[in-house]
Amino acid sequence: MEHTAILLIELGAIILGLGILGRFAGRMGMSPIPLYLLCGLAFGHGGLLPLAASEGFFEVGAEIGVILLLLMLGLEYSASELVTNLRTQYPSGLVDFLLNATPGALAGWALGWEPVGIIALAGVTWISSSGVIAKVLTDLGRLGNRETPVVLGVLVMEDLAMAGYLPLLTALLTGASLAGASLTLTIALGTAGLVLFLALRHGRLISRAVSSDNPELLLLAVLGLTLLVAGVAQRLQVSAAVGAFLVGIAISGEVAHSARALLTPLRDLFAAVFFVFFGLSTDPANIPPVLLPALLLAVVSVGTKIVTGWYAARRARIGARGRLRAGGALVARGEFSVVIAGLAAGAQPGLAPLATAYVLLLVIAGPLAARWTEPAVRRVFRRPAAPPPATTAPTPGPAAAPRSGRRT
Repeated sequence: MEHTAILLIELGAIILGLGILGRFAGRMGMSPIPLYLLCGLAFGHGGLLPLAASEGFFEVGAEIGVILLLLMLGLEYSASELVTNLRTQYPSGLVDFLLNATPGALAGWALGWEPVGIIALAGVTWISSSGVIAKVLTDLGRLGNRETPVVLGVLVMEDLAMAGYLPLLTALLTGASLAGASLTLTIALGTAGLVLFLALRHGRLISRAVSSDNPELLLLAVLGLTLLVAGVAQRLQVSAAVGAFLVGIAISGEVAHSARALLTPLRDLFAAVFFVFFGLSTDPANIPPVLLPALLLAVVSVGTKIVTGWYAARRARIGARGRLRAGGALVARGEFSVVIAGLAAGAQPGLAPLATAYVLLLVIAGPLAARWTEPAVRRVFRRPAAPPPATTAPTPGPAAAPRSGRRT
């Protein structure tokens, strides 16, 4: 009984504190993610007031948070939209991967990490934060801009790439051989392809199977199906997050719209729990030694994402200002970077604190880059106004004739 009381007190205090932090972040016009991470650091191992009774709840809640994040991401897209993006945006997705995964891989190699740590850090620096970017674009009133579909297309390519990356990383973390990892990747890609095919051909039937006019029944059906598929996917070493993402893709139309409305508050709650748990599992004392590498990596990542956005918008024949806005919008890192670091933190010492510092820096820099990249670059490279040409008064002479009938 006493343990339950302490558990409720800790949960109540943390959740109430998260609500206050979220409100403060909203008034400041920033994402609440860095504040959630700082909250976890404050109450985790080595923090100001370590939690004991509620740590188990936060661990399970963090798993549910990842699943709901990916489910909601899948609900945002239809199978036809994903196929269209694959056909039109794959060059931008390839450039995005090469420019942004390479700095993380090189940093992991320079730090002397194991191959699995290098691959994980490459993923941390590669993937932008869909949640932060969507909110920033909304706050800036850019949803109708010409470059916004380009930004969303790059994000969709990253989300699709996760269907292969996460199972591969999971297999490597379990110590699977090259053949075993290849088999896991093949299963994951085959499953994703099968789900896309079924969603294209029979999406209405899948949506009808979980549809209900009763919000409670719809919530239970969608959430239950998602957790079931995520658990089976985890059992098959495919990744629970990918399983949830595929469920979201399979559900479309009005059912997807209703499910998003019902699941958004639940997603926000458990996503906050997820970020807190990641902070709880990181010792604040481990962050200062990796702060300089994280800062250098963040500076490089800002530049590579701006180049990525410039290239993608250039392919869409968008002007220079729109290209800069697209690049600045892609800078933010967040939920996916933390998910990847959370998966590999136990296998690679130093990854969790480095990823925490890196995400903290870029989740703050992201909205600033989205707002100021284009005007800052325009101001730096603006050509000074040319001075007016020097004029000399004409010398009057006998041949000079007046330009009008008036006398001069």
